Amino acid sequence: MILVNMPVSDIDRSRKFFTSLGYTFNENFTNDSAVTLVLGENQFAMLTRRDVFDSLHTVQTADASTTKECVICLGVERRECVDALVDRAIAAGGTPGDTDDEDNTYGRSYHDLDGHSWQIFWMDPGAPG
Repeated sequence: MILVNMPVSDIDRSRKFFTSLGYTFNENFTNDSAVTLVLGENQFAMLTRRDVFDSLHTVQTADASTTKECVICLGVERRECVDALVDRAIAAGGTPGDTDDEDNTYGRSYHDLDGHSWQIFWMDPGAPG
C-alpha cells in the first residue's frame, strides 16, 4: 500500500478537479480536513487542508507551485491513456508539464490546482529488457 499526503488549499476544489479526471474517493477516510483520493489498487493520496497538513510537521511545508517537493508518477495500461488523462487534467484547470517520448516509454505531466506535479506514463510491456 502507498499513501501520499499532500497539502491542498481547498478540499472541495481539489475533489472536483480529481473527480473530473475520473478518480474516486474513499469516503471512509474523508472528513472536513482531508479527502482520500483513490489512485489505484492500494494506492492513495490524502489531500489534506494546508493548515492541518502544516500542523502535522515542525518544518515548513513547500509551496508546490514554486518549489518542487516531489513528482507523483502513475503508470497506465495504454499509451492513449496518457494523453486522455493529461488532456482532462489540463481541461479541468491543471497546467501542462513536460513530455517524454522514448522508444519503449511515453509520458506526460501536469500540475494540479495546487502545483503538485503528476507524471502519467506508459511502458511497452513487450519491449526487450
